[in-house]
Amino acid sequence: MLETGIIDAGFALAALIALFAGLLSFLSPCVLPIVPPYLAYMGGISMGELQGDGAGRRRTLFAALFFVLGLSTVFLLLGAAASAFGRMITPWMDWFNTGAGIVVMVFGAHFLGVITLPFLNREARIDAGDKGGSAFGAYILGLAFAFGWTPCIGPQLGMILSLVIDEASLTRGTALLAVYAAGLGLPFLIVAAFLPRLTGFMGLLKRHMERIERVMGLLLWTIGLLMLTGGFSQFSYWLLETFPALALVG
Repeated sequence: MLETGIIDAGFALAALIALFAGLLSFLSPCVLPIVPPYLAYMGGISMGELQGDGAGRRRTLFAALFFVLGLSTVFLLLGAAASAFGRMITPWMDWFNTGAGIVVMVFGAHFLGVITLPFLNREARIDAGDKGGSAFGAYILGLAFAFGWTPCIGPQLGMILSLVIDEASLTRGTALLAVYAAGLGLPFLIVAAFLPRLTGFMGLLKRHMERIERVMGLLLWTIGLLMLTGGFSQFSYWLLETFPALALVG
């Protein structure tokens, strides 16, 4: 896509998808269940203290902020690298979109239960050592999280990186990964701030994890199909026709 501005109809659609993909990544089976113990570890407190309202909770929220900064650093670097790669393969972009669309649809079929890809059922976590209880340690854990959970969040992240490569714009590509990082990272901060009130809700989410995976699979399959058929461009044109003001933004 031409770099005519940061925000336009095409980017708005991609950003919405990136935000939703980040949220689904947070809700994935190998992320959501470990959020409370991870927060307690980052804050250097016990699970009981995490459920309280004292200084331990405030320290945990501060650590969670640095954790989100750590994982965002990795995603922003990935966005910049993917944008550069997109510029390199511009002459072959049609072939790339076809291949990427097929791969994303296969990932979607896995989460829908149509097929099984064993490597997506494994967790590859990086041990960041004894880094709990400090802002620097939380930042390191954020870096490790972004690198180490790729088998679980890889399909969603791969989908967004494919959109970034198609953009072939450093600014827009990095912005898309920033939106994805917000979708994944902001729920960590919300849970850190309001965990006692969210305990029941998180339990409800865990009980409906299979349905969440189906929603994730449907999103991936649909986005893959749009990439394969050029549906993104058509939908962007429809947005411009329906909301002409978008042409003046960016």
